[in-house]
Amino acid sequence: MTIKNFATLVLVLPLSIQVFAQQSAAYTSNLVDYQKALSLYNNRQYLAAQSLFRDIKKTADEDNVQSDCTYYIANCAVRLNQQNADGLVEDFVAHYPTSTKRNTAFVDVGDYYFENSKFAYAKKWYDKVDEGALSRNEKDKFYFNKGYTAFSTKRYKEAKTYLSRVENSQKYGSQAKYYIGFMAYESDDYDQANEYFDQVSDQERYQEKLSYYQADLNFKLGKFEKAIELAKERLETSDETEVSELSKIIGESYFNLKQYEEAIPFLKSYKGKQGKWSNTDFYQLGYAYYKQGDFESAVSEFNKIIGGNNSIAQNAYYHLGESYINLNKKQEALNAFKNASEMDFDLKIQEDAWLNYAKISYDIGNPYQPAPQVLAAYLDKYPNTNYKEEIETLLIDSYITSKNYKEALKLLEGKRSFENKLAYQKVAFYRGIELYNDGHYLEAINLFNASLKEQRDQTYTARATFWKAETDFNLTNYEDALVGFKQFQQQGQSALPEMENIDYNIAYTYFKQKNYEKAVAHFDAFIRNKKEDKVRLNDAYLRLGDGYFVSSNYKDAMDAYEQAIRLNEIESDYPFFQKALSAGYLGQSSKKINELEAFIDTYPKSKLRDDAMYELGNSYVKEGQTDKAMILYNRLSSEYRMSSFVPKALLRQGLVYYNAGQNEQALVKFRKVANDFPNTPEAQQAVSTARLIYIDLGLVNDYAAWVKTLDYIEVTDSDLDLATYEAAEKQYLDNNVDRAIKQFNGYLNEFPNGLHALPSHFYLAQLYFKKDLKGNAAPHYQYVLDASQSEFTEEALSRLSQYHLENKNWNEAVPLLLRLEQEANFPQNIVFAQSNLMKAYYQMQNYNQAATYAETVLGHSKIDNKIKSDAFIIIARSAIKTGDEPKAKAAYTKVEGVASGETAAEALYYKAYFKHKEEQFETSNKSIQKLAKDYSGYKYYSAKGLVLMAKNFYALNDAFQATYILESVINNFEEFKDVVEEAKKELTRIKQEEAKTNSSILSDN
Repeated sequence: MTIKNFATLVLVLPLSIQVFAQQSAAYTSNLVDYQKALSLYNNRQYLAAQSLFRDIKKTADEDNVQSDCTYYIANCAVRLNQQNADGLVEDFVAHYPTSTKRNTAFVDVGDYYFENSKFAYAKKWYDKVDEGALSRNEKDKFYFNKGYTAFSTKRYKEAKTYLSRVENSQKYGSQAKYYIGFMAYESDDYDQANEYFDQVSDQERYQEKLSYYQADLNFKLGKFEKAIELAKERLETSDETEVSELSKIIGESYFNLKQYEEAIPFLKSYKGKQGKWSNTDFYQLGYAYYKQGDFESAVSEFNKIIGGNNSIAQNAYYHLGESYINLNKKQEALNAFKNASEMDFDLKIQEDAWLNYAKISYDIGNPYQPAPQVLAAYLDKYPNTNYKEEIETLLIDSYITSKNYKEALKLLEGKRSFENKLAYQKVAFYRGIELYNDGHYLEAINLFNASLKEQRDQTYTARATFWKAETDFNLTNYEDALVGFKQFQQQGQSALPEMENIDYNIAYTYFKQKNYEKAVAHFDAFIRNKKEDKVRLNDAYLRLGDGYFVSSNYKDAMDAYEQAIRLNEIESDYPFFQKALSAGYLGQSSKKINELEAFIDTYPKSKLRDDAMYELGNSYVKEGQTDKAMILYNRLSSEYRMSSFVPKALLRQGLVYYNAGQNEQALVKFRKVANDFPNTPEAQQAVSTARLIYIDLGLVNDYAAWVKTLDYIEVTDSDLDLATYEAAEKQYLDNNVDRAIKQFNGYLNEFPNGLHALPSHFYLAQLYFKKDLKGNAAPHYQYVLDASQSEFTEEALSRLSQYHLENKNWNEAVPLLLRLEQEANFPQNIVFAQSNLMKAYYQMQNYNQAATYAETVLGHSKIDNKIKSDAFIIIARSAIKTGDEPKAKAAYTKVEGVASGETAAEALYYKAYFKHKEEQFETSNKSIQKLAKDYSGYKYYSAKGLVLMAKNFYALNDAFQATYILESVINNFEEFKDVVEEAKKELTRIKQEEAKTNSSILSDN
């Protein structure tokens, strides 16, 4: 029963019984309250209305009253935004499914949320509405509201369905058409958008917004002149944000019309989306500048395009390369063209970029891969290119100029054209020189032989002949070396630098073969023709003197030694000593004694001073001055305890006593020699002479007892011992390496403590060393070193320390080098010991000791550039390790002046490094470019140089170069984990910074 019916019933039955009258009073009261609640509701006093509706519901018995109260209670809850509002509406619908307010409830709640712009909530209730139960007027509002709700939640398909139903409505039509047009605009259906926008363009309420959209629509439809017209009309009345967007429309329209000068100011006025430009925005402004010939400005925009991987980016990077070329910035152009060549969106641009990348790689070098590899790859990718002949010419030349001979050889393998064979001849030669300089003689000689197989250029044929001979000389293949040197001399290439010293080389080879007559002739020829190279001339005089000396031509020997002393380019103690000996052999005993006495005083630090003392003592004995001799022999034994002349001096003293009949004193000396210097020739002679004394004294039993204490004196067939040794020695002298090894091993197996065990071990070690079996040689050298000092000790120290150095056994090498430094007679061995001590200490992280030895090495006046370079580099590296960068910088500067190969690459890197720290970024980059061009084979420093170059470019505001270089390092140098890690860290830092202004960069990169 409705309220209306309820009131009528009360009027019709006024004479009801008392109970009925009481009920009527309740109904009347409820009616008043109900009307009051409705009044509160209509006046939007929802909380009071809700409370009153609840009270009425409690006392009302009729379902329709309770239903209506429930409806309004829920409705008030919605408007009061109470947490249980949705539940109350749902309860109303569930409990009163037949209520006429059911549909109205859905609409009312939906409308409420709609009016409060809570469109997601509105949709929930609009979806429940029974559209068929709505009146015509209600439907228009419902369709518009539901359509706009869908529009606001970006469900355009549904929105268009409902809005289309009211597009002809007088009340809702204009709004519907605007929103349908906007959805078409957002969906890139520009024709339909224009159609709808045109229908509402006369509506003042839409004109402000439509002016922008229509300008943009015309732009997107390719009607650029119209877009410019509409956008310019709107500019003056727009706010700052819209001015930015309109400027973009005008700028891009001019850009598409190729009116670049007009485009530039409008493109610059664009503020970006949320203050950020995209890669496309930077490209358009950059390209407009490029077309105007303003390459500096073009670069400043193009190089902000980071991480682009589409046709626009490819085009931008190509034109960035072109701009750099016009600005003569080839290193920067190299990176831009490389990037464009790696994209295939536009194949023509890709090919042109490849060509430019290849040419620039040849021109300035390439830090990512050798220039020959780039050129060859271009020809492989574009075999029918119009530039084939030009690129092939560059390719051949690049094999030489890149100095990356190892990689060049790989690229040349299997290429059979004449030009490639010519290139192969040169490259094989230069690679051989590299290996020779690194001491890899067996590998070097293979390369020289390979070069000689391709005799295309007589200059390189001659040079390979010479250096093959030089390598044979170092391998002690003196016969082959002599043949090679003579062949080179006969080839008559007088202009070659190798020809300057050919007589010197031939002379030395004869000297090593002990053909002193011919050695002397060639040394003399060299001396007559060579005046500039004082060090080599000095050495030639020394060897000339030695040749005369061993040929017993002592007078000429003295003259040659005197010339060497005058030059004084090499320590003069040796020729002074030899001159004194020569005087003695000429019978000038007094002169020999005087010169030896002078020698001992003049050269207190000479390694030959113990030799001189021994020789002087012998001369005193010969002249009958035995007292002086004995004093000098004692002095020798005291001052040079480790000298190989100590046992000789003791033996001499014993013989002096023996010849003077002082047998007891003689025995003391002989026993000392035998006991302290076992297995030496002096020990053997001492035992032999002592035997005679014991026999003379009748003390044979004492002799036998003493000899038993000497384990190296065996009861054996000494003739068999000697014969076995001499057989092995003959094979050694004849250079029959394998036979000699076999026979020396046989001797040592048969006579492990034989009379000739010491030289057998030494010669066996030398043979193994020559065959590059250094591990086999090591124990034999160790045997020599464990024995008393001998003529073999110095060489054994040098070779065994070299073996441990090559195997990075620093702890084993250092004691040997320290001993060699103290005991060596030859200056070159002292330098060898000290230079390798500095390297070993550096490897052992003892940087102070390393630097100390490096300074010691540099104190030598006559060392070659390689050793100087190594010393400077150790000082520099040690300074870097200990944080002394000023010292490191000074040392690396000196390295650069004398170094070659990897050391030069390292010096160049640090030159760039220190320039970077001084903020001389462009100068730093020039050093890195030189590193890339001249030393690309040393990839570690190329990689480190690239990271440094990236930092330089970023400091110069070139973000593209910086990020591209770093990405290339990460992708191309995986083997250098420390460098890649540094590159990743720097790339992340740069991208995070650039993401602040470039929307195309993800900020979490």
